[in-house]
Amino acid sequence: MEILYEPWPWYVSGPLIAMTMTVLILLGKRFGMSSNLETLCSMGGAGRFADYFKVDTQPRRWNLIVVVGAILGGFIAANYLSYDSQVAISDTTVEKLELLGVKSNNEAYLPTELFSVESLSEPKTLLILIVGGFLVGFGARYAGGCTSGHAISGLSDLQLPSLIAVIGFFAGGLIMVHLLFPLIF
Repeated sequence: MEILYEPWPWYVSGPLIAMTMTVLILLGKRFGMSSNLETLCSMGGAGRFADYFKVDTQPRRWNLIVVVGAILGGFIAANYLSYDSQVAISDTTVEKLELLGVKSNNEAYLPTELFSVESLSEPKTLLILIVGGFLVGFGARYAGGCTSGHAISGLSDLQLPSLIAVIGFFAGGLIMVHLLFPLIF
């Protein structure tokens, strides 16, 4: 049972992902998280307001299990499979975050300065979360999928648009962390 408390090495998790993707490709299925939001909106009746959501959701409902699994798996891992709440972050990162005013970086998976209930009363934090959420949602749909869909499913299916999207995701992440994050905070 000790293996459940430690991160799995690449030579275990990598082949598990490869086997999963092989099965999905053989079954003609596509994997991704952002398409689940589209499916949920379509099932919830968004098609009455926007033609974009007037789609047959039956062939895509199987993928909703991924959402349930991610939520349940995250909850179980955080609450039952963790020794403590400390997060291992490099000393250099800790120093840089402290310079930006983020002091809780080793105490939780998400800094409490940004992701606590109290922080939602600050207009700047609320605005950052709303704008960031909109940009992530818009970007995922504009790119035709999210990071998991393109990086795992698209690349394993040898799709050139997925390679371009993944390069864009990484470039955008580097720009955000090294240029925009310090300006915002």
